[in-house]
Amino acid sequence: MPAWYRPLAWSAVLLTFVVAVFGAYVRLSHAGLGCPDWPVCYGKITWPRSEEQIARANERFPERPVEVGKAWREQVHRHLAATLGLIVLGLALLSARGKRGGVPAVLVAVALVLLAIGAYLAAWYAASGVAVALAVLILLHLAWRLKGLRPGGLPVFVLAVVIVQAMLGMWTVTWLLKPIVVMAHLLGGLSVFLLLLWHALGLRGERPSRFSRPMRRALAFGLALLIGQIALGGWVSANYAALACPDFPTCQGRWWPETDFREGFVLWRGIGVDYEGGVLDAPARTAIHLAHRIGALFVLLYFLGLIAALFREGRTAVAAVLALLTSAQIGLGIANVLGGLPLAVAVAHHAGAFLLAASLIAMLRHSRPRH
Repeated sequence: MPAWYRPLAWSAVLLTFVVAVFGAYVRLSHAGLGCPDWPVCYGKITWPRSEEQIARANERFPERPVEVGKAWREQVHRHLAATLGLIVLGLALLSARGKRGGVPAVLVAVALVLLAIGAYLAAWYAASGVAVALAVLILLHLAWRLKGLRPGGLPVFVLAVVIVQAMLGMWTVTWLLKPIVVMAHLLGGLSVFLLLLWHALGLRGERPSRFSRPMRRALAFGLALLIGQIALGGWVSANYAALACPDFPTCQGRWWPETDFREGFVLWRGIGVDYEGGVLDAPARTAIHLAHRIGALFVLLYFLGLIAALFREGRTAVAAVLALLTSAQIGLGIANVLGGLPLAVAVAHHAGAFLLAASLIAMLRHSRPRH
């Protein structure tokens, strides 16, 4: 690999974090539908700015008049994501050079994605879906030929995930903030971030084990718990349930208010429903919020045990970092409730979840089990 490959890989990690946090800002500031079309914004590569452009856009999209503040946020987020896609493409091309037919396979997949976008804009939706599916399959096959999730195949695999993530971004808009898509889009962004971080950390080569085998398993289980809690948080946000309980530690002045878990966790409600602002009644939103609180309690108890175990093994520094990030994340969650979901705090809570997951990935990446 060229000398600049490692800085390129780290730039991808950092940009992924920026894209994820800015995406949270877009969603939490209610700008997720700031552009009613995709990948353009009111038919423009940027967004309407002049009075003439805004008037034309309003005529074309009368059901969603231009709000410039929301439009620029949504479209800047898309441009940042597109830049990330180009960097990941570069990593994939460099990784594929060592395999016969690798670079042509990546280029064919990219060509199929471009054709899919063109087909989508022409309203050939079935053809667009087939082209994307073929592109993803080509990349997954190439990643398998390059030894899967090892350094050679990982960037190619991430490129396939990025393509799926782009489609989820498109469906987020075209399916009007459908909660299951919004949550999947969040988890897709988290997956890209953690995979790229795992790859970048591995470019320094293998290191001696820092942890015992049981500790490594405990860290992996903690990461799985955290990802599940992040998914629950995404479900809270996608269903506008963050303020269903405006007090803490009680909810609506009671320990267990009226809830409707069955309705709160219906994953699919059909196409054509506008989910902006949420469609669930108060008991369903309360159930979602309480599920996230209960999940947070389980994660906190597990992480307290994990931190104590790390201290016992003499891993004081990493235990302190994990304790600090866990405390900050719990504090931000409580501040969201008591403060009425302040935008800065809510975005920081999202960023904190990604950093907490990153800390576990970093520990796992440099902890080959001892024998």
